[in-house]
Order: sequence, then C-alpha cells, then structure tokens
Amino acid sequence: MMTIDKFEEATEAVKKVILRTDLVYSDYFSDTTGNKVYFKPENMQFTGAYKVRGAYYKISTLSEEERAKGLITASAGNHAQGVAYAAKLYHAKAIIVMPSTTPLIKVNRTKSYGAEVILYGNVYDEACQYALKLAEEHGYTFIHPFNDEVVATGQGTIAMEIFKDLPTVDIILAPIGGGGLICGVATLAKMLNPNIKIIGVEPAGAACMKASMKAGQVVTLPNVDTIADGTAVKTPGDIVFPYIQKYVDDIITIEDQELIVNFLDMIENHKMVVENSGLLTVAALKHLKCKNKKVVSILSGGNMDIITVSSIVQHGLIQRGRVFTVSVLLPDRPGELVNVATIIAEAQGNVIRLDHNQFVSINRNSAVELTITMETFGHEHKHQIVQALIDHGYNPKLCAPNKLY
Repeated sequence: MMTIDKFEEATEAVKKVILRTDLVYSDYFSDTTGNKVYFKPENMQFTGAYKVRGAYYKISTLSEEERAKGLITASAGNHAQGVAYAAKLYHAKAIIVMPSTTPLIKVNRTKSYGAEVILYGNVYDEACQYALKLAEEHGYTFIHPFNDEVVATGQGTIAMEIFKDLPTVDIILAPIGGGGLICGVATLAKMLNPNIKIIGVEPAGAACMKASMKAGQVVTLPNVDTIADGTAVKTPGDIVFPYIQKYVDDIITIEDQELIVNFLDMIENHKMVVENSGLLTVAALKHLKCKNKKVVSILSGGNMDIITVSSIVQHGLIQRGRVFTVSVLLPDRPGELVNVATIIAEAQGNVIRLDHNQFVSINRNSAVELTITMETFGHEHKHQIVQALIDHGYNPKLCAPNKLY
C-alpha cells in the first residue's frame, strides 16, 4: 500500500540521485490565464525527466538477488534512462526495450548509462509485451514504468517537494501516460491536503485513462496517435487505476496542435526545452475554469532530439502567423521582382526564401510565379502585408504550410 511513511522513505531515498527542481513562477502564464502559475521543472531533472525518481526507489527496494538477475523494462525513453542510471549505480545489468519510434537522443542517452537497448514495436505497449517475454525467458527482474505501487511512490516525491515550496497550492496538473506519475502525486497530495484539486492531462490521441475513467474499468485503446511519445499508451495500469479513480478530480485532453504553440511559449518566455508530454500541463492551463488559484504544472521531461525541436519550432511559427508563404503572378518584365520586394520591405516583412518561376504560363502578362516565404510579427502583420500587395494591384494567394519546406 502507498502510505505516508513510504512516501517519506522514498523522498529520502531519491535525494541521493535527483536534482532539487524548485518551483518556477510564471508571469507570462499567470497573466494569460488569470491564475498564479508555477512550474515544477522536472525537464531540468537529472536524466532529463522525473522518471529517475520511481526507477531508483524501486530498484533500491529490491534484494541483491533480484538485482543480480538483471533488470529489464520497457519505455518510450525517460523511464529507460532512469532504470539504466539506477542499475549502473547498483552495478546491475539493464536491458531496455524501446519502441522503434523512440527519439534518437533517448536511445543514445540510455545506452550511455551502460544499458543494452532493444528496439521493438511501434508503441510502448508492444515494447512492453516483448520485455515481459524476455523477462520470463531469461529470469530478469521486470521494472514496470508505471503499473507498480513502489514506482508510483517514487514519483509521488514530486508532490512532497511541491508542498514544501508552496504549501497553499490549490491545483496540481500532471501528465498521464500509463498513470504512475499522477497516481503517486495524487495519492500523496490528497493525504497532505484532501481539498486540493488534482487534474490529469492526456493527449487527445492517446486518452486511455479518460476512457477508462468513463468506463469505470481499465480499457485498451485500439490505437494511439500523438506527438507526445512519452504518453502514447494504449492501456493504463490496472494497479494504479484505483488510486486514480479515488484521488484524481478531472482529466483534460489536449490536441497535438496545442502542444506545438506551447513549445514556443516555453522557449521564448522561460528559456526551457520541454518535451511534448511535459507540455500537456502547460496547454491545460488555458482549459482551467477557475481564476486566482495557485496552480502547479508539472513539466515531466525535456528529452527532445534536435530534428523534432526544429520541426516543432517551424510548425509553431506557422501556426502563430510568424512565418508564412504567399505566391503572386507577375508580368515578365524587368523591375517587377524589385517592386514586390519593396512592398514587403515597406510593410516590415522579412523575406527568408524566394522562388522565381518563369515557366508557369506562356502569357507574358502573368508569366512569372513568385513564391515568397517571410517572417512577420504575427497574424495581424501577415494580413497587413497581404493587403499591401493587393493594394498595389497583385493577387496574392496564401500557400499551404508545407510550401515552407
């Protein structure tokens, strides 16, 4: 059972391996949401995510015999690093099964702690089934990433730190994948303050816990589809589920598009890289139906590969209207390109790419297609530039975002 004594024991145990992630007050999100918003920056944690807490605490409770058998787990990345690191400290062999879609940075960092990595399946659930099969065949000790009371107790140490930093917290937002994090956080938080509100946040494309809560029992989604790979889980944990039923007040689901713009917000306003699963609680801030509450948003991790970062930044700029592409047809005569460039410059648009195609038509009055990608200050500025082109006799057409590539 998860007791206050176990949470205190776990808190002392994990102090040996974690960084103390003090709450960060957010002026930006407080102003935009009407609440007092604080971030619990586990993206700054050792190994880049909160998962080291539960992994280390679980492994610390094993017998020497259990550790000597070798440790195995399945993970989309963050739990993998936590297990690999803890296993290294105990000089135990670690085998990690990761989905084949796992970002390279998570694979390489897991290997850097000395673990053997096996890529299998497209989602966590498939990797987990394979890891369980290997555990049975070879006698390894399986460390579940979320469906384990001891692991969840380790994750709950986050709540202990939140209450020490902000005893009067009203609401805690926690991401949900399989349920281990929110199980530990909600259970301890309700022990410390029965009136606190605990709200889970899931990607809309992998909302297994919300479906299970509605059904009153654990259900398995037919498939998952989300950019939040750390929470792309088909089936939540049946062991942690009763705790979540009892202690979690609500679950919010977030569309992937919301995560993209919130990535930009975190970079620009807090200079922090937060992975998509960690951004769930940031996006959820605008869905809260309350004001003037003290809200803590748990940023669960920050492990993102550079290619993903680049793609999200680009798509975020497009969504915010800060990068857009427009095409115009020009007469095939000298000076027209300069005219268009001058109009854009006077409107303070910054051209970052230009394609000049003379072969779209044999009509020399509209024989050249000019496709321009430019930076702007946002949607209003974008529309001002488009209107300026119209006012000068052009017929600009906004291009689909993929024209940016």
